[in-house]
Order: sequence, then structure tokens, then C-alpha cells
Amino acid sequence: MENVTHVIDFYIVGFTKDFGQKIFLFPTFLSLYIICLLWNMLIFVILFIDLHLQKPMYFFLRNLSFVDVLYISVALPKLMDIILTGNNRISFTGCFTQMYFFSSFACTEIWLLTVMSYDRYVAICYPLHYMLLMEKRKCVLLVASSWLSGFGNYLFVVIFASRLSFCRSTHIRQIFCDIKTLTKISCGEIHEFQIMILVEALLMGLCPFLMILMSYSKILVNILGLSSIGQRKKTFSTCTSHLTILLIFYGTLLCMYMIPATTHSEELDKIFSALYLAVTPTLNPLIYSLRNKEVKNAIHNIL
Repeated sequence: MENVTHVIDFYIVGFTKDFGQKIFLFPTFLSLYIICLLWNMLIFVILFIDLHLQKPMYFFLRNLSFVDVLYISVALPKLMDIILTGNNRISFTGCFTQMYFFSSFACTEIWLLTVMSYDRYVAICYPLHYMLLMEKRKCVLLVASSWLSGFGNYLFVVIFASRLSFCRSTHIRQIFCDIKTLTKISCGEIHEFQIMILVEALLMGLCPFLMILMSYSKILVNILGLSSIGQRKKTFSTCTSHLTILLIFYGTLLCMYMIPATTHSEELDKIFSALYLAVTPTLNPLIYSLRNKEVKNAIHNIL
């Protein structure tokens, strides 16, 4: 059995080496990366300087834009380098560093989306007490907790994973260093590690999801209690941007990690990983800027 300390490099298989697909894939990912950076930076700056957008909701959105920029920058440049040059080698340290930061940013985004659902719950169910319940200090604590949960929690997973043995292969059949794929190529006793991953999935996936469901179930009850259809539509419209992002983010996340292993699962994993890695953080600012009148007006006034 080859111990993990003897592994110097991993090789990210990525997509096919066919030249025709490379011509399509590289400009596609490059375009998504540029759009993601520009739109998220634009949203971040506008939400920071516009005095009308200093509400708690936009404070959380500003952090979400910042996370998306870092989140996509951890793995996509390396993927584009692999597509362009064919150099798919990544060092052991580089692989686990990429996995740590990518997963930490993803976990931070999950908690930020959870906090944003709580913000919508307070705004709709307790509108008169909104500014009191969501005062600045509380918002800062909620955001700080999201960052600490993402980075602190996943540190233990990466340290544990770095002690695994990799005697089957050093080829990662994925588009970035991913815990699911690394588990597939590891050998030896991984039962304890799999239990740890299950616990992490419950803490960092299921718990936030249940909190989001609780918030939106109470929001739905409140909306159905309104007498006017116009009021219902107006109230629900304040949640549509956040709901759309939730559906896209959790949809790709569940497809990526919950699809059972089959002969075609590796290719499906790569497709959903591409959506999860590049498309979701690119769509987030576009959805908020196109579906939110206050953000649209702010962009129009500045530009």
C-alpha cells in the first residue's frame, strides 16, 4: 500500500483532450470567469457606495458577491490552464489547498444563503421590527459566523483527508480536487472518514437546508394570510431572487453529490461540477441585478 506521504503529485483528468472540444470549452469558461468577476465586483462596489442600499439584505448580498469571486477563482483558472496547456499535474499540497478553500467558500455561501433566508423571514413576518431585529451588530455577527463555520469546520475534514492512503491511482477524474473523488481513489480503512463526511453533510448541508425551509414555510404562511392578491405578489417578489439562487445552488450541489455511482456518473459529476463551479457564481449577481429594482436603479444611476 502506498502511503499518502509518498504521493507527490495528483493529475486532474478534467474534460476530454479532443482539440475540437478544447476550442469550445476554454472560451466558454473564460467568458464565464470574466462575467463573474466583473458583475460581482460591480454589485459589490455599488452596494458599498450607494447610500440607498445599506439595508441588511444588501450587506449579506455584498458578502455573497465577495465569496463568489473567491469561490470561482480557487479552481477555474487551474481548469482553464489544463484545457489550454494540457498540464493536468497538481502537487499534493496544491490539491488539498484547492480543496480546502473551494469547500470552505462553498460552505460559507451555504450559510450566507441561510442567513439571507432568515433576513427575508424577519422582513416579511416582522416588518415593523425589521431594523431592530436586524441591527448592524447582529448582521456582522451572522456574517462572521458564516465565514468561521465554513473555514473552521472544513479544516478538520482536509487534515483527516490528507492522512488517507492513495494506492489505487493518482488520477482525479474530476475538474478540480474534490473530496468525493479523492475518497474514490483512496484505499485502506476509510470507514471512519466516510462517517466524518456524513456528519459534515448533515451539519453543513442538511441543517442549513432545514433552516431555510423553516424560514420560507413561515414566509409562505404569512403571504397566504394576506387578503389582497396584489399584496401577495408584491411580498413574494421580494423573495424571488433569493429563491432562484437557492434552487440553482442546491440543485447542482445535490446532483453532484447525491447521484449514485454508475458507469456514466463520472461524466455527470464533471458536468454538474462545471455548473456548480462556474455557472452558479456567475448567475448570482445577474439574478439579483435583473430581478431587483433597487439594484437595477443603482446600476443605472452609476453607469
